[in-house]
Amino acid sequence: MSDNFSKEHNNYIARIQRENKVISITQVGLLILLLGIWEIAAQLAWIDTFLTSYPSEIWNLFINYVVDGQLFYHVGVSLAETVIGFVIGTFMGVIIAILLWWSEFWAKVLDPYMVVLNSLPKTALAPIFIILFGAGYKGIIATAISISLVVTILNMFISYQSVDKDKIKLLNTFGATKFQILSKVVIPYSIPDLMSTLKVNIGLSWVGVIVGELLVSKAGLGYLIVYGTQVFKMDLVMMNVAVLAVLSAIMYRIVALIEEKLTKWQR
Repeated sequence: MSDNFSKEHNNYIARIQRENKVISITQVGLLILLLGIWEIAAQLAWIDTFLTSYPSEIWNLFINYVVDGQLFYHVGVSLAETVIGFVIGTFMGVIIAILLWWSEFWAKVLDPYMVVLNSLPKTALAPIFIILFGAGYKGIIATAISISLVVTILNMFISYQSVDKDKIKLLNTFGATKFQILSKVVIPYSIPDLMSTLKVNIGLSWVGVIVGELLVSKAGLGYLIVYGTQVFKMDLVMMNVAVLAVLSAIMYRIVALIEEKLTKWQR
């Protein structure tokens, strides 16, 4: 602890650190407990392992797929599709939201269309995108983009509109241009909302990719899930679900670290 802070402040920081450690330990302990109960229930035949599999069997299958290299290939395919869809969908959504903020006329014109698009189940549009862009990587990436695009536009546009009007009026009084208002006030103000949108888009992008892979892919985690379902290998299905959870958590943590860096000045 730094001597520049008071004793009370140092005690407060130490207490927060202890609480964070306890939370982390409890989270890990809860996961181990649940896995242990699942394993015991399977070994004692309390559950039907044909339907649910069990942790040790899933782990053995995971090791086999890692050793023969299949898992890395399928993870690489799905991860590449997800990252591309995530980046393009978020970037396009932010740009369109800026354009709508810039033009109040077009914002009002397109508002009902955006509401309708947001209310539609995007996964239902996946077959259309696959037909338009082809039954391959392009169709799957387009599906991922479509799911995150509208959400990004709406979230960021609402964030841009919620900027303190008095600050904008003050800048207008000093003769600031619209671009200066955007770059100096609107975008910095909306960074927390952008980070929240990125966190949401991680899950949405994975949904788009997996849905696309369930329909047409010949590789990827979605393909393995379909294959496991068809041959009734639930351990393969559960393994891929677990891998998806880990990958999503890693991507989420990366965004959280970026958020800590960008919003440090606010704290």
